Amino acid sequence: MSEAEDFARLMRELKERGGLSYGVLARRLHTSTSTLHRYCSGDALPVEFAVVDRFARACGASAAEAVDLHRAWLLADARRRAGATAPQPEPEPEPGPGPVSGPVSVSAVAAEPEPEPEPAVVVGPATAAGPPPRARPSWYRRRAAVVTAAGLAAGAVAVALLAVTGPDPGAPSAGAGAGGGAGSRGPSGSASAGQPPAETGAVPPEPATGPATGSAPPSAPEGGPVTAPDPSSASPPPGPAPGRAPVAPLKAAVRSHVWAAGCDHAYLTERGPESVAPPPVEADAPAWASAQRAVHAGSQIVEVTLHGTGGGAVVLEGLEVRVGARRTPPAWNVYQMSQGCGGGLTPAAFAVNLDAPRPLARPVAGNDAGNRQPAPAFPMRVSAAEPVVLRVEAATTGCDCDWSLDLRWTSPAGSGTLRIDDGGRPLRTSAAGGRPVYGYALEQGRWAR
Repeated sequence: MSEAEDFARLMRELKERGGLSYGVLARRLHTSTSTLHRYCSGDALPVEFAVVDRFARACGASAAEAVDLHRAWLLADARRRAGATAPQPEPEPEPGPGPVSGPVSVSAVAAEPEPEPEPAVVVGPATAAGPPPRARPSWYRRRAAVVTAAGLAAGAVAVALLAVTGPDPGAPSAGAGAGGGAGSRGPSGSASAGQPPAETGAVPPEPATGPATGSAPPSAPEGGPVTAPDPSSASPPPGPAPGRAPVAPLKAAVRSHVWAAGCDHAYLTERGPESVAPPPVEADAPAWASAQRAVHAGSQIVEVTLHGTGGGAVVLEGLEVRVGARRTPPAWNVYQMSQGCGGGLTPAAFAVNLDAPRPLARPVAGNDAGNRQPAPAFPMRVSAAEPVVLRVEAATTGCDCDWSLDLRWTSPAGSGTLRIDDGGRPLRTSAAGGRPVYGYALEQGRWAR
């Protein structure tokens, strides 16, 4: 049994034992019913670690079962990456925008990273260890290197999960979201495949630099014991420096290559059909778009997973759209990732019309097999134990737009704004009306109109 089949088998066993339908589980995982079915049948593999963790929690998996599921995912992901074709050389980045004043970028504030699935993709030791014995065929050596590296990473994840779960064996720890988007100042997807999304975290308060101003301790009689100072007389710890904006008590994982129903999307690129690689799966979209120098065509879905970093809750107050630049859409070709697909889930989201003079994030209700999903609404509460997923669907019919999002938040420590973009660069979406449209003909192995 292959690594992917073993992972799919574990998912099916947990789903059947939990007694939840594909529709209910898909809502909890923030994905479509058809995508979840492909995970459980072994036709696709989740792109991010957080999906696996949320699935284990939703099915009521124990700590040991969650570790087994995470280990199987790491092995399957390592096998998929090792079997993929070598990526094409990265294009030279185009000059990006100058320094931006205002809210801090999601990627600009460092934070302590959580366990990520990317370290499992380590195939280097096979070459560093020197040539293996001649008696073993090449496929055996590649498999051994991949399985060994993935096993080491899986062991590290297992230790971290067991340490976090503590005395409760029925509550596996949450993993961090993956699937960072690609650069957008130039070709969308300039970041490498599997690169973990940027996160923000809280910064500890600065220590006091001056002497304490509290009362002096009482004098002791000569030869007697010295009494300790009264704690009530000590001065309070210093507050934040005047004029310094509070650091957002949030960490955010941004995915900028989210496909509708897990399979429907389109890209623009100036390359001809004979020079464009076959369409990838959604998990490999950032690397594919980078190699083809492609940008999102017509619309773009951005998904942001937010966690609190402190002990208290943070209130999300609103979402604002910032359009940094509008250009004439390039006269490039359009390449459809699928000839048509569908799922029973239309997630609730914020819709953005980039062509409006002042674009707004408008809440839109969703639908799950005829059951209405209420539109998202601010204010929202987020904490370390209660994550929030925001889904933004931006569309344009008249511009090649650079844009970003500003998320306003409030906490007991203060208030501020969190910039949501594409790894420190603006998101990029271009209109595609009137351009040649190509779809991939599987039976012919080429792009065709």
